[in-house]
Amino acid sequence: MSDVEGIHAYIHGRVQGVLFRDFVKKAARPLSLTGFVRNLPDGETVEVVAEGERDKLEEFLRHLESGPKGANVELVEYEWCPVHHQFQGFSKRQS
Repeated sequence: MSDVEGIHAYIHGRVQGVLFRDFVKKAARPLSLTGFVRNLPDGETVEVVAEGERDKLEEFLRHLESGPKGANVELVEYEWCPVHHQFQGFSKRQS
């Protein structure tokens, strides 16, 4: 599975209270990504950790930049990170 990579992203803006975590989870499923999404306590940031094939992660990042209707994504910060194969699927976590 050497073609599997990981990303750790922070999405800033109006991304809490607009079903952003549901949107992210639904976007990850058809791309066969594993990881999690959660709101951060600041009230305006969502954290995403995802693992999968690089081209699918790049497509996933485009989803994160747009967000669901009602969201206003101001900034997506992300970095490529090591893969740990620790996720069974893609989950929505509490902050």
